[in-house]
Amino acid sequence: MSKVLLTGASGFLGKSVLQRLISDKQQCTVAVRSGVENFPNEVDARIINSLDDQSEWLDLVNNQDVVIHCAARVHVMNETAADPLVEFRKINVMGTLNLARAAAQSGVKRFIFISSIKVNGESTKPGQLFSADDLPAPCDPYGVSKMEAEQGLRKLSQETGMEVVIIRPVLIYGPGVKSNFRSMMISLRRGVPLPLGSIRNKRSLVALDNLVDLIATCISHPNAANQTFLASDGEDVSTPELLIRMGKVLDKPARLIPVPSWVLYLCAALVGRSAVAKRLCGSLQVDISKTCSLLHWKPPYGVDEALAKTAHDFTKGL
Repeated sequence: MSKVLLTGASGFLGKSVLQRLISDKQQCTVAVRSGVENFPNEVDARIINSLDDQSEWLDLVNNQDVVIHCAARVHVMNETAADPLVEFRKINVMGTLNLARAAAQSGVKRFIFISSIKVNGESTKPGQLFSADDLPAPCDPYGVSKMEAEQGLRKLSQETGMEVVIIRPVLIYGPGVKSNFRSMMISLRRGVPLPLGSIRNKRSLVALDNLVDLIATCISHPNAANQTFLASDGEDVSTPELLIRMGKVLDKPARLIPVPSWVLYLCAALVGRSAVAKRLCGSLQVDISKTCSLLHWKPPYGVDEALAKTAHDFTKGL
């Protein structure tokens, strides 16, 4: 049993990580900005005022074995900050390194950082999958901030000996998922015709339960030390295939209309939604062979099983 400090425990990923830690009988401390009364009695929930470089972490990391850092300023669809990179750096770079320095000073053995596939880039060409050891090529401020945090953590590890594990997930889906994935389920349930029948892309996704299992594996696996791992389900799907398979578990067949991708890109550009079109029409595939071989791990849940669980939670909440 390890003593684990978890940040972001009230978030989409953090909630599930905490449930797994409790199930595995780990001794859990969570750092949250509010709502400590919402956690089980066996969890030591602490208030942290902020996640920037001014936060005081020494008391929280004292006597901990492992830190799992899920908290972050996440990718913002409708950014309003005058300089987004400055805002991302405050939390994702300076805040992360502030926590990591306190952890190293207190003798924490391992720091698990939840990064993003956006460190690799935004898209892949056919047959050219992202790998964990590719040169970083982030395209937006969020991806840049995650890359800079990774670089700072590796440097700190070299200086202090604290083990650092970096996990870069692709798009995460599962019970409670929001944003575009939830919008997709709403459209399918309503029987909305979708102009995506001609898309021939491939995208890697990762089920929430698969990512949580990988994080749990990295808590103690000796081969995880000072490594970077990509996380996915190990099965890539096209946008139409995803819609068809999700429609099946929702019992609402997908109504797909074949529209050329260039038309979709043009229409999206005209309404300022080019980024959405790229995600729907473009490819992003990752190679998780390093993750699987080094950790003797494989995703425990298949795509259809994970989609069914996601759909069940979605319909239950309606």
